[in-house]
Amino acid sequence: MTIAALIGLITSGCINDAISTSSSDVLTFSRDTVNFDTVFTGLKTPTARLVVANRASKGIVISSIRFARPETEFRVNVDGVSGMEFRDVEIRAKDSIYVFIECRLPETASKEPALTEDNLQFVTNGVTQSVRVEAYGQNVVRLRDHEFAEGERLTAELPYVVFGEATVPEGVTLGIDPGAKVLFHDGAHLLVKGSLEAVGAPGKMIDMRGDRLDNVLPDVGYDILAGQWHGITIAPESFGNRMEYVDMRSTTDGLRVDSCADTSRSKLFLRNSWLHNSQSTVLESLYARVDAYGVCFSEAAGPVVRLVGGDHTFNQCTIANNYLFSAIYGPLLSLGHCVPEDALDNGLPLMHARFSNSIIYGLSGDINTGDLTGSDVYFDYVSFKSTGSDDDWFRNCLWETDPMFLTDRPIYYFNYRLKADSPVREAGSPELVDPESAVDMDGLDRLSFGYPSLGAYQFDPSAPQPGDENQPE
Repeated sequence: MTIAALIGLITSGCINDAISTSSSDVLTFSRDTVNFDTVFTGLKTPTARLVVANRASKGIVISSIRFARPETEFRVNVDGVSGMEFRDVEIRAKDSIYVFIECRLPETASKEPALTEDNLQFVTNGVTQSVRVEAYGQNVVRLRDHEFAEGERLTAELPYVVFGEATVPEGVTLGIDPGAKVLFHDGAHLLVKGSLEAVGAPGKMIDMRGDRLDNVLPDVGYDILAGQWHGITIAPESFGNRMEYVDMRSTTDGLRVDSCADTSRSKLFLRNSWLHNSQSTVLESLYARVDAYGVCFSEAAGPVVRLVGGDHTFNQCTIANNYLFSAIYGPLLSLGHCVPEDALDNGLPLMHARFSNSIIYGLSGDINTGDLTGSDVYFDYVSFKSTGSDDDWFRNCLWETDPMFLTDRPIYYFNYRLKADSPVREAGSPELVDPESAVDMDGLDRLSFGYPSLGAYQFDPSAPQPGDENQPE
């Protein structure tokens, strides 16, 4: 190689690393709007990421990065350094930097979410470019290690955020109104020693979930993640609890019920609710009396429903599992202390249970025991994934049957309503539709369709189907 050629290469390299001052060499952004959706006032938001790229063949220097409003509620971090304004930030040719944005919105007088917005401005070679940043601030009621008093109610006026352990003491009834939102911070827990009256209505479900409202993936909310809060424990001394039209999800331990073998009184009445997405079990009942009508139980790393002894009625229920985040280590339905030899273990009374017009279907096995001889546990008009045959305890059941849910696990779509060609859409017995389950979670009268569908959701021929423009979200 000649000296002249070598000098040419060196010169060329210097040109590529040089800084452009051309007004045509500006920035490219990964998005033109950073939207935090709805955030709680007074609390720091999750962090949003913005990629700022230089597509030019030379380096460029951003002379200024700052928000347009001097008293902005938003904060910025550029490549790991926090501040209110940044100067002379260099991006090499064909390279990029990360900009992280968060905010803490003040409380307002509004009960509705209020919009806060600003523009994050980048000045490069005399050219100003802006990225819009916006968030809707929602006022909330904070409950920190709260002990409820008699007469206290949770209303739909503002969301509640629970920190630590909220307790319903003995002798106290906590009422929760239709449409109320009760959100739980990481590790939060509701302990019921008195009684819980969480009674929603069709179209006004009571929301009980984690307090993360942002997305874990683009267009996929944190609802799909279990383990965001501890769950609800109904203590041995608590009786007469009701949960109707409740959507409870994203827990570590789900709903746990213990009555120390007292089945003379109702421990928990569940109706037209969806309990789902737990790192362990969605519902665990130990020697208790629990009645469930029109309830969908789904998504758990362990058994979706675990019952030990007690007195249980499950009518028009769906027990399903499409858990995403770990191997599943239990069946959909775990039954314990059912058969005569179990009575020798601890002297506690054996289980009385009836499952009717229901569905048991999912990624794991159906039931932990295959022989209920001598038990007082019966399945009438129940659809199973597994192979089997009817006997004195399994009556008029559907075996090896896919109920064909609308659920599409690969795209994180969980909907346990039925497809139009579902084999269980008219497979129920009208005689087994109890008054408590006559209307489903969507307000549909099961008997107005002729034969009822199995499971929590009555099939509605007028409902949107996959591929329809109006498919439910």
